[in-house]
Amino acid sequence: MTKQAKGETLYLKIDRNVQVHDEKVTIGDIAQILCTDKATENLVKTIGIPTAVNGKPGRHAMSVLEVMEQIQKEVKGLEINNIGEFDFIITYEKRKHPNGMAAWMKTVFVAFLAFFGAAFTIMTFNNDVDVPKLFAQIYFQFTGNRSDGFTVLEFCYSLGIGLGILLFFNHFAGRKFTVDPTPLEVEMRTYEDEIDTTLIERSRRDPKGKGTS
Repeated sequence: MTKQAKGETLYLKIDRNVQVHDEKVTIGDIAQILCTDKATENLVKTIGIPTAVNGKPGRHAMSVLEVMEQIQKEVKGLEINNIGEFDFIITYEKRKHPNGMAAWMKTVFVAFLAFFGAAFTIMTFNNDVDVPKLFAQIYFQFTGNRSDGFTVLEFCYSLGIGLGILLFFNHFAGRKFTVDPTPLEVEMRTYEDEIDTTLIERSRRDPKGKGTS
């Protein structure tokens, strides 16, 4: 049943990327809504968007004009002010039941991969610049003795690498040393923003709206 608005104003705010877990997407699932009339606000939140995900998991590009069109079908004469994104991504993922064993296996695999990958990178760097020879020369210049390959220089260097990695990534045992995001989080957010921008640009060029990944 269509409602007739009486001089009401609705403010609509949608983020660049919103995540949903249900095929039936409503405006309340993806947007923040504020209206001068609470009854209209509650009605708008329940309005469905049939073309949001089309039953396919992945990222789906949409325009705020499609959302406004659905609102105007249900509420006539409503003034709509968009204060969010003009184009946005709806990420549809089905709810996953947690699997403790699988999660532990993934964690162990990633930990081993990161450990041996970092170790290989450090050893490659040491061989390229010949760090043992450099430390031996420095040790001989300051002490006059030949290095046996394990001196205070190697000890401090090894300790410094570990501490440097912890401080740089700002993360240890699930805790952060500061409130700043870690470099990995920054890079992941940059990567996600670039994906969203690419999908939105592709959907603009595709009049059939096939901007899905």
